[in-house]
Amino acid sequence: MVSSATVLPGPESRPKRPIDRYVLWAALALAVFGVVAVYSAISFLAETRAGGDTERFLVRHLVRVGVAFAALLACSAIDYRKLARFSRIALLVSLGLLVVVHIAGVTWGGATRWLRIGSVGFQPSDLARVALILYVGVLLAKKQAYIASFTRSFLPLMVWVLGACILIGMEDLSSALMLLATTMLMCFVARVRATHLAGLCAAGLALALLLVLVSPNRAARLESYLGMDLFPPSGTEEVAEDRGEGYQAQQARIAFAMGGLTGVGPGKSTQRDFLPAPYNDFIFAIVAEEYGLLGALALLAAFSILLFRGFLRIARPAPDPLGLFLGAGFTTSVALYAFVHAAVACGLLPVTGLPLPFVSYGGTSMAATGMMFGILLNISRQCAVR
Repeated sequence: MVSSATVLPGPESRPKRPIDRYVLWAALALAVFGVVAVYSAISFLAETRAGGDTERFLVRHLVRVGVAFAALLACSAIDYRKLARFSRIALLVSLGLLVVVHIAGVTWGGATRWLRIGSVGFQPSDLARVALILYVGVLLAKKQAYIASFTRSFLPLMVWVLGACILIGMEDLSSALMLLATTMLMCFVARVRATHLAGLCAAGLALALLLVLVSPNRAARLESYLGMDLFPPSGTEEVAEDRGEGYQAQQARIAFAMGGLTGVGPGKSTQRDFLPAPYNDFIFAIVAEEYGLLGALALLAAFSILLFRGFLRIARPAPDPLGLFLGAGFTTSVALYAFVHAAVACGLLPVTGLPLPFVSYGGTSMAATGMMFGILLNISRQCAVR
């Protein structure tokens, strides 16, 4: 894949094509669908924090969608090569912010992941996700001549990847694992040796196990999913807690059962009153309840379009190795978040707390997704006409 990308003519002599309309329409469809789904699921949050004023949170969500599409348009208009030049600075700033989070972060929902500047709160981990994928793409493109070398190529990559994943995983293990999987796929596309990738995978799993062992909540989450006690830090009480991880998975399955094939109808969900964070962590379950299996599959179809176009119509014909690696990385990141979120809602995976890109209620994650879509669209614009 890399060699075919390197023999294309230079960007000046190659005719350009317009941005990938399918990816753009998929982003628009997800955002519109998300506004409707969030408005339906937001009632519990509105009752507990705004006296039932759902319009207040709807307006806030619309503003965040607007910010995300502003980021999308800005990144789609800027050459991805120019953005990549600032990737190391962006990553260093993001990692610095992650350190600050562990020192003076804001705790919400039992997790310390946010920083607050005035009245604005944000998650540095989402910014670090974009910056790391950008910088890994730059390193992989620069080191193609000696990509098989452990000391010159793989070791510098591993330092950045594991460093970022450790800082993120201390408070958000699921996001760290998604980021590790994304960077590993980028390395696979870049022809990094399989033995090196196996070592990175082993190191990531060892770190994940360590982070589970030191966190009773994570241990209880995994034990609830497996239905057995495995780790000393967690006990039966935490696994079987009425409002714990098992409760969330059970209520999500009830939502799927209530929805059936065609759903109970927009705005008629009952499980939104029982599911914790139905507007974010379990928005897919609310979609399945209100729109049924058909609606849930339609939502996944939009991400499948992104997956297909991102790999075969953007990354594969990219004008240079950097475009190839970034196209594969950002496509994987968005799609992986989406399908893991859906798998959690279906009970196929342990509860993770990952948002559904462009659909869940969120601020920084929405902006980060907008940047990823924007860079993908810019790469598609640089591809040769076929």
